Amino acid sequence: LSADYLAVFQTGTHYQLIHALALLGVAILALIAPGRLVNLAGGFFAVGIVLFSGSLYALTLSGIAKLGIITPFGGLAFLAGWACLGVTAWRMA
Repeated sequence: LSADYLAVFQTGTHYQLIHALALLGVAILALIAPGRLVNLAGGFFAVGIVLFSGSLYALTLSGIAKLGIITPFGGLAFLAGWACLGVTAWRMA
């Protein structure tokens, strides 16, 4: 990989790691305080990982720059997941 593509690949792995840990936290939270928003958060994080990190991996490994169009949708899924967790925390307080 070129230096530019390596940086893009590292971004994908970084966000995947963060949101995999968030998924673990959501799983634990689902045991303690199950609810629709907790389930949605987990779903959004999983979709975000596939769309965001997956598109970055595909972009770097294939060289097809148009795959980058998918990445922002993964970012929106991440934001939606964090919003669901925020509302859940607000309701629990």
